[in-house]
Amino acid sequence: MNKRVYGILGISSIMGNWNADFTGYPKTTSSGEVFGSDKAFKYPIKRMWENQGEKVLYIKSMKLSEGKKGEVELIPRSLKERYEYIFNEEDLKKDKDSKKVLTNLFSTIDVKNFGATFAEEGNNISITGAVQIGQGFNRYEDSYAEEQQILSPFRDASDKGNKKEDQEEAKSSTLGTKIVSNEAHYFYPFTVNPLAYKEFVELGVTEGYIEEDYRKFKEASLCAATSFATNSKVGCENEFALFVETESNLYLPNLCQYVEFEKGEEKNTISLNCGDLVNSLRDRISAVEIYYNPYTTEINTDIEEYKKYNIFTKQEV
Repeated sequence: MNKRVYGILGISSIMGNWNADFTGYPKTTSSGEVFGSDKAFKYPIKRMWENQGEKVLYIKSMKLSEGKKGEVELIPRSLKERYEYIFNEEDLKKDKDSKKVLTNLFSTIDVKNFGATFAEEGNNISITGAVQIGQGFNRYEDSYAEEQQILSPFRDASDKGNKKEDQEEAKSSTLGTKIVSNEAHYFYPFTVNPLAYKEFVELGVTEGYIEEDYRKFKEASLCAATSFATNSKVGCENEFALFVETESNLYLPNLCQYVEFEKGEEKNTISLNCGDLVNSLRDRISAVEIYYNPYTTEINTDIEEYKKYNIFTKQEV
């Protein structure tokens, strides 16, 4: 792959919770801006890859473990155990061949795209990913959190003590809470640098970042959020993407700073105000592609010579 790619990935959240903090509320900065972390975007992508049969290393997986007293617990695998599981290794500590470990790491689709920090005994490896995704900030000004009370079908069977009110409470169904955003529209900046693995290519542990790797990332980034329908993520969908393919030695700034979102009565408008920048470099840019939801959104931009696609059908609009 002999090009760089710069772009934006957009997520809409309608009565969903795209990325919660430890209190259950949508993540915010200290100044109150709602945002989603890069991990929130990468997780559904990695889950989609795993469901497609790809090897994915950095994803939560569970195992049954027998404790000292013979009880069997369901616990998450450690990184070492996950590596041993997907590569059928008996014990990573006994593997002193760093070239083999590196080759194995690069054979997983998530490491090939996003890189890795593999700090295990005897193998302390750091790989800067070819694909870098920034923090996604909400551009809808009227976004706020909704807290819903949920009635459980079960009573609380724990010991509530001898007080009458406690005993009455124990006979009642328990309450839960679900927290969602009324509406939010997140925009993530990303870059793809195929030269990130140059030194690892020279070591002979990978063929480098190739077009097939980029194709898999692009395809998953356009639909992974829509496909990832957990309880809190229902209502969260891919609604926008911008891909700007350039020469391998062209460097562009964060394109999210040029994005504006406007709520409309019938359709929303996403404005891309980076035409001056992109048009001035058109001789060094090979393609500009915009993917969006044409049923809910209109695109307003001063970029010249670009193609628009339906983000669901992938058909040109």
